[in-house]
Amino acid sequence: MHYILAPLRGVTVRTFRATFAPALSAEGFESCVSPFIPALSTKVNQSSLRDVSPADEPLPCVPQAIGKDPAALRALLEAFRRLGHAKADLNAGCPYPMITRKGRGAGLLRSPDVLARMLEAGVEAMGPGNFSLKVRLGVESPDELVSLMPMVNRFPLANLTVHARTARQMYTGRPDLARFLDIAAASSNPVVYNGDFDPGDPESPVASAILKLKPGSAGAPAAVMVGRPFIRNLALREDSATLLAAYLDATELELCGRSSVLGRMKELLAYWREASPAWQRRWDKVKLCRTIAELRMVLGCRR
Repeated sequence: MHYILAPLRGVTVRTFRATFAPALSAEGFESCVSPFIPALSTKVNQSSLRDVSPADEPLPCVPQAIGKDPAALRALLEAFRRLGHAKADLNAGCPYPMITRKGRGAGLLRSPDVLARMLEAGVEAMGPGNFSLKVRLGVESPDELVSLMPMVNRFPLANLTVHARTARQMYTGRPDLARFLDIAAASSNPVVYNGDFDPGDPESPVASAILKLKPGSAGAPAAVMVGRPFIRNLALREDSATLLAAYLDATELELCGRSSVLGRMKELLAYWREASPAWQRRWDKVKLCRTIAELRMVLGCRR
């Protein structure tokens, strides 16, 4: 099974991918999609591209855009191409209300005409088979994407990644595997599964159901995108403390300002607290840290 590292904003950034490369390799990840970069204007903010510079990237990385303006998307995709990227992805799956209310992320599902223009712009800018779409089953109903499949199928995509929940569900409740299979069977493009798949627990309900599907059969995904389960499981690795210390050091070198460093580290550790009671107890102290020195003391990452 081809595993793709999911884009988790504030977590799976380039520095994370580089630092945790040994863990990514051990789990069999073959590629990744970057956390989204906003396509808000035809004038691209060059600083926003730092996370997708191909130099020293440990995994083949597909940069992801988010927005609702086709002209702004074209400009951003051209910037990706100038960096050397042959592929790009559109985020139509972000479930957070602050995004969807503006018609971006999963909010694009409420405006099929806008989504179609974004897909048209993406395919034209990157070329047939080089632009992909990451999406939810719907905003309110799991039937929304199903009804849009005739439109989506008009475009020759690299793949269609489907998080098998609605935006309303966020990351709670069970993924709707039956609806995912309906979409996969109806898609003329390769389909990637996303949602609660844990490569470290192949007997879990989601993983076992996906792995039972015969490759190439109707509805079988071409790949699986994995995010939160992998991030949580990192806390249980024997070398987690060493990797965490290296990540903190690299983050300090990359970011300016105490709050930026603390914010990024807390984004990661908020997932690790779910891994075990021991990490939950440590998180209770981490969230109170106001300086990097305090954080280092709590984590045992002293220089």
